[in-house]
Amino acid sequence: MADDSRDAAWALVCEWIDSDSLRKHLLGVEAAMRAYARKWGEDEELYAVAGLVHDLDYERYPDLDTGHPRYAIKELTDRGYPQEVIDAVAGHADFMGVPRETRMAKTLYAVDELSGFVAACALVRPTGIEGMKPKSVKKKLKQPSFAAAVNRDEVQRGIDELGVDTDEHIALIISALADHADELGLGPREGSDAGAESAA
Repeated sequence: MADDSRDAAWALVCEWIDSDSLRKHLLGVEAAMRAYARKWGEDEELYAVAGLVHDLDYERYPDLDTGHPRYAIKELTDRGYPQEVIDAVAGHADFMGVPRETRMAKTLYAVDELSGFVAACALVRPTGIEGMKPKSVKKKLKQPSFAAAVNRDEVQRGIDELGVDTDEHIALIISALADHADELGLGPREGSDAGAESAA
């Protein structure tokens, strides 16, 4: 029987990925996936695993035409991971043309880009993610130059597909990441005066 536990998934991530920032992204997506699983009464461990492994091959095979996420899909298939997880990994990349039919796949797509964006917002605030509100995230989303690599169309598509309220969706992701702020490096910046926060 395949070991598709969270611990095994994290070990696989550590085997494939050296980048600290990419590992933190995966941990952030895992946190958001867990939050949605709890909200909906879904399998939290399974959602967590999907969040952890979705970018498994991105560091080794970043070319979207020939690489990511094809190698991850093959590795997960060879290791006997649940089809639901594999389909979610395939579905998070629009260019693969794999329809997002399960709630898990739609959730992964909806939290992936936005988790990274929320983290980017936290990194420029003196207080980090602490006290962050959805309105400040939405304000930053309207600034094309900020975290320019984040595809705004995909963020909106994810929210639409999942059928959730934008503010509630952002708030859930903020809360999920805030619960792991230290691990994700999203705490208050050293030497910052929390009371001197701007309107960020």
